Amino acid sequence: MLMYKQLTREQRYTLDLLLKKNVKKITIAELLSVSPSTITREIKRNSGKRGYSYLLAQEMAEERKERLPGNRSIKEELWSRVEKMLREDWSPMQIRGVLAKEGIRISHQSIYAHIEKDKRNGGDLYTHCRHKLKHRKRPVGVAASCRNIPDRVSIGKRPIEADGTRFGDWELDTIVGKGNKGAILTLTERKTNFVLMERLRHGKNAEEAAKVIVRLLLPYKKHVKTITTDNGPEFTAHTYVTEKIKAPVFFADPYSSWQKGSIENANKLIRQYIPKGVDLNVFPDEFIKSVQYKLNRRPREKLDFSSPSKVFFNLL
Repeated sequence: MLMYKQLTREQRYTLDLLLKKNVKKITIAELLSVSPSTITREIKRNSGKRGYSYLLAQEMAEERKERLPGNRSIKEELWSRVEKMLREDWSPMQIRGVLAKEGIRISHQSIYAHIEKDKRNGGDLYTHCRHKLKHRKRPVGVAASCRNIPDRVSIGKRPIEADGTRFGDWELDTIVGKGNKGAILTLTERKTNFVLMERLRHGKNAEEAAKVIVRLLLPYKKHVKTITTDNGPEFTAHTYVTEKIKAPVFFADPYSSWQKGSIENANKLIRQYIPKGVDLNVFPDEFIKSVQYKLNRRPREKLDFSSPSKVFFNLL
């Protein structure tokens, strides 16, 4: 019996792109120099609820590799270490990232599954999760909002190089006040975690948001390769940003905030100074800028305890 041939990360990325273009599986197999059965099995084994995605497929394949016979004792030691990190209030994504630097592959979905199993058995690991494993109801019509964004380009088409290791890939989001009173647009460069912030005078207005994005990024235009954001209506004028900055804008999948983890983490840091549940209009512009400067001066372990500001401007 022939052993099943695993696809490489690059092949999975190409497969994802071709599937989205409705290319036939037999044609994809020829292009990737593998058998059609390899393509069929790859899709069957590594697809999620929303179909095939190369990021999810890669995680599932790496997790399956960890479960190979002979790794059982190592797995037990690994779970002990994961639990210790969870009790330090680290998120599954943070744990996954730290372990990946050591060459240890484990998906954040597996960590969540472990937490859920522990909860069913009366454990308390879930209490160390930010959301305590409470699943919010998905509002009706949010998926349709993706279709309401003209010329929307999915994150699945973002270049594989935009993985946070090169300089010039940005993420974008907004922070909204209680009762939608006030909004702050936030940007971060993924490699350095350098943050930019500015108030939106008219809330989540798409035209204003696009102009603020351009104003903030224009000084660094030559160093903007991609921009990734969510499907908020305030980003429907993204073509204006691409026209002025000459960089494509990619949209994350619905309910997949982990696909833009850098800006999500930046927003959590901002919330230390601008808490949830308040009217953002009470904060003067000078204070918002002071938060930006303070965050950019903070030493980061990721940067060998240098500051985002120092690393960012050195790379310029």
